[in-house]
Amino acid sequence: MDDDWGTARVVRRVEWADGLVTLGLDGELPPFAAGQYVNLALFVDDKRLKRSYSLASAPGEPPEFFLRRVDDGSLTPRLFALPVGGELLIERKPRGLFTLGHVPDAEALWLFATGTGLGPFVGMLRTVEPWARFARIVVVHGVRVARDLAYRDELRALSKRNGDRLTWIPVLSRDPSVGDALHGRIPAALTDGRLETSAGVPIDPASTQVMLCGSPAMLDDVERALEGRGLTKSRPKRPGHIHVERYW
Repeated sequence: MDDDWGTARVVRRVEWADGLVTLGLDGELPPFAAGQYVNLALFVDDKRLKRSYSLASAPGEPPEFFLRRVDDGSLTPRLFALPVGGELLIERKPRGLFTLGHVPDAEALWLFATGTGLGPFVGMLRTVEPWARFARIVVVHGVRVARDLAYRDELRALSKRNGDRLTWIPVLSRDPSVGDALHGRIPAALTDGRLETSAGVPIDPASTQVMLCGSPAMLDDVERALEGRGLTKSRPKRPGHIHVERYW
């Protein structure tokens, strides 16, 4: 095995719902920034089968990954089958620019995620950086049904501990509204004003930075809606307001 890869063991499994799991691994990674990703792999038929997964852990903490099973996928069903103690390969090369280091300071930071797109935001919220740089943080998590709301207890606890500095808004596309959750899709809840009303935080180019992670449909629709309100997509040589991580 080359020096870029190592072996890790599953030391913790959290099964949130059918097809949704968090895997906590042993070992350490080189220094990385919250929001980055690494490759995980297994040997299948003598070939190393790999795929990139965002880290849900904070830098310095054991690696953690929030995964959705892709039933016809070649790797994720095998990862899901790993018990505590099961071994896999992890590449020791954190990558990616979807980090707070590439986000300018602002009054408010909005984090939009669908499904496992929440993972990198969990890693960010476990660090001191967002709390030191943004007065208000809004986490919008879109899923199909309430049982898919992973990390909900942690997000509720963060919200309670930080008062009105953090607002968590779950959005359910198939369930009717449950508790404080909104019903429908994230783009519709943004366009009709329900998100800003729920958060009590306006989305405005003068005071807002936005990070988007998850399904292509959500990313495209939210990005268009935000651009229609004067926010611009951030680029390497032209910082803007909208920062995007595409999972496929």
